[in-house]
Formats: sequence, C-alpha cells, structure tokens
Amino acid sequence: MTVDGTTRDYITIRYAGSDKLFMPVEKLDKVSKYIGAHSDDGTLRLSKFGSAEWGKTKARAKSTLRDIAKELIALYAERQRRPGFAFYPDDDFQRDFEAAFEFDETDAQLDATEDIKQDMQKAVPMDRLLCGDVGYGKTEVAFRAAYKAIMGGKQVALLVPTTILALQHFQTATARMRAFGVNIDMISRFRTPKQQEQILRRLERGDLDMIIGTHRLLGKDVKFKDLGLLIVDEEQRFGVAQKEKLKQLAGNIDVLSLSATPIPRTLNMAMSGIRDMSVLDEPPEDRLPVQTYVLEHDAVVIADAIRRELRRDGQVYYLHNRVENIELVAAALHNRIPEARITVAHGKMNEEELSEIWRQVLEHEVDILVCTTIIETGVDIPNVNTLIIENADRYGLSQLHQLRGRIGRGQFKSYCILLSKAKPGEPGRDKLEVLCRTLNGFEIAEEDFRLRGPGDVLGTAQSGLGTVRFAE
Repeated sequence: MTVDGTTRDYITIRYAGSDKLFMPVEKLDKVSKYIGAHSDDGTLRLSKFGSAEWGKTKARAKSTLRDIAKELIALYAERQRRPGFAFYPDDDFQRDFEAAFEFDETDAQLDATEDIKQDMQKAVPMDRLLCGDVGYGKTEVAFRAAYKAIMGGKQVALLVPTTILALQHFQTATARMRAFGVNIDMISRFRTPKQQEQILRRLERGDLDMIIGTHRLLGKDVKFKDLGLLIVDEEQRFGVAQKEKLKQLAGNIDVLSLSATPIPRTLNMAMSGIRDMSVLDEPPEDRLPVQTYVLEHDAVVIADAIRRELRRDGQVYYLHNRVENIELVAAALHNRIPEARITVAHGKMNEEELSEIWRQVLEHEVDILVCTTIIETGVDIPNVNTLIIENADRYGLSQLHQLRGRIGRGQFKSYCILLSKAKPGEPGRDKLEVLCRTLNGFEIAEEDFRLRGPGDVLGTAQSGLGTVRFAE
C-alpha cells in the first residue's frame, strides 16, 4: 500500500467482524503464530479489535504460567530433599568403555565427564547442564554417563527434539556400545504402532538398557522398570512442561541436559545455582572457524558461492524452510547451475526416503541439498562446507547457530551465508550481525540472555505481582 507517498509491504491481520490491522513487514518481529485450542471444526474464535477479550485471555495464560512456576519451585525443592541413587565409582568396564573412544578427548571433555560422574556418585539427584558448542563432543560425554548408569543396573532415556536426531543418535549409540553388550532401541514416528508396542513392553520388562526417542517418550503408556538417568539433548528445543514431565514421573532420577545455546531461562537457573553447569569450550583439533556473511538475496552471488564450493569438490546445504514450494526453489537452482546434482529433503518425508537421501549426500552422489530446518540437529557430513539460509532474520539466534554448526566439521574452511532483506540497524539485521562477530555458542546464549531478559521463574511467581516472564 502507498501511505503518505511511501509504498511499503504490509501483512493484514483480521479481527472479529470487519476490523483489520495492517502491519508493516519490518515489524514482523511483533507478530507470532498463535498456538492454542481450536474449535471442533478447526477454526479459531477471533477477538474484536480493541476489546478486553484478548486481555482476559492473556491474563488466564499468565495465571497458568504462575501455576507452572510454582510447580517448578516445588519440584526442585523436592528433588533436593529426596535421596537419589548413588552410583559406584568407576570400574574396569567403565575405563575400557572410555578407552575405546576413537578420538582424543579435549581437556574440557574430560573435566565435564568427571563433574558428571562425581554428581552421579552422590546420593542427591543430579541436575546438570552441559553447555558445549556444536561438534565439541557433548554426545560422547553423555554416552559415558549413560554407560555408567547402565553398569549401575539402571535404565537410560535419551530425549531428543526430532526424529532425524533420534535416528542418528540411535545409530551412533549402537555403534559406540555394541561391543559392550548394551541393549538399545529407538521410539519415534519412524517406528510402526506395532513396533512401538513391542519396544514399550521390552522397556517395562527391563530388557532395554537405553531408549532413544522424541516426544513419544513423554506418553502416558511409557513405563520403565528402573530409570536412573534422563539425558535431554538440544534442551532449548523443549518447553518447560515437557522437560519436567519425565522428572515428575521418575522423581529422583539423575538428569543431564545438553545444549549449545541454552535459552535465557535455563542460563539464568544455571548462573543462579539452581542447576549445575559444565562448559565445553575447546574445539576439536584442526577445526577451522566458519566464515559468516550477511547478504541480500542475489542469485548471481549465490550461484558463485555454490560453484566455488563445488570446484573444491565440496557440497552445499541450501535452506528454504517452506515445504510447499521447496521443489520450485530446487528447480530454479538447477536452471542456474545445471551441472550440479540437486535433491530435496524435508520433514514430511518418511524414514526410507530420508535415509536414502542421507546415504546419497554421505556418498557424494548429491552436490546441493535443498532442505528445511530438518538438518538443524544431528546431521554430520564433513564434506558439506557451505550453508546458505534464505530469510535468515526469521530465525532465532540459537537456531541459526545450530544450523551453522552443520558445516565446518571437516578440516576445510567453511562458509555460512545468511540471506536477509533486513537493513543495517533493524532488529533482524542486528541479530544476524551477532553471528558474524562470534562462533561461541555460550557467547550467543549470553547475547540472547541480554536481548530477551533472563526469565523470572521463581521470584515473580512467589511475589504475586501478576507477571511471569518466561523467555522461552
């Protein structure tokens, strides 16, 4: 629309009746997707523009958040009061398992492992956050804790946010622990209902030592014979209620949370001493930093960056996060770079399709993978060293850092190109500039902490001031 002689793009927000609000696109950060109850026919009840109805809805939501905060207070107090299981000190089996790791550990990995094992040997339930950058070895530290729990006669649950990450962790854990007689299985949408029933029966009987799964692990039908350790990977991807549900079910189990960029609320809890924290701040040997650039969308520049990667026999991730037209984007790239082998991957594909695509990428049968954020967690392909992200200002700092961590796994210089229409000085652009300044996930989490606030979990909920600020 043209207003006062200036033509700008707007989105239209429709209210009950004929009321409409036109929001300039540069203020899209003030708009978020509504997540809540729908009516039986799938529609939403709209509020009238300027009415008090929306205020009442927000007041009810705040009341619910206060209840959650009070439950958190009671939960953490109860966990400190209850006796936990004190695992035995390391034995020869534990030392053999750790010696079988094929890489040299960093000092930070060894320190974090020791911190966690010391916690597990105490008669108080562990609640530790392991903060380490993408690719800095959090998984191996977690596996050592898992093996210690299993050797102590307990079961281990590894909770992850996506089916792809569940699959990769399952494959990694199986390969890592196969020689040590550990029974592992996975539960996610990649398993049929019949397979899930069989897995849950084995879990309840105690036939499984370790279960890896998505939100499916939070189902009411999931029962453990003797759960001793809960590992939450990509902790920042879960909501408060989700993360606390398994703790409430198990009561006094040890909990280890993993994150490259903890959310402000979690960081606040760690800094204030409610939770213990270990930090992995040493990169693996010979790892080169990722070069990050913020650019406007330019087809010529994009094609040049892709061809530069292909000339050194590398591969490219091109991230377009809309499934409905992702094939058109792939076709446009093929028209501009006809010599490249291009394929598409997204979350609506089934296990067989995705497994075949990862095989093709791993074996370098694909030059460019046009994908959604499905690559954000768990996909580790060292030969992919250029990442291009469309509309990067629409993502959060943590998510962009996670995505950037998918490249730079090998010994080659890697490039992350963030495409954005946001101009310098605008909120979306400022966020992207942070990524250009630092590669440290903990620093990014601290910047997120500064920008969004710490989230007041305990004090405000108790004070009754009427606000609970959750920075999730």
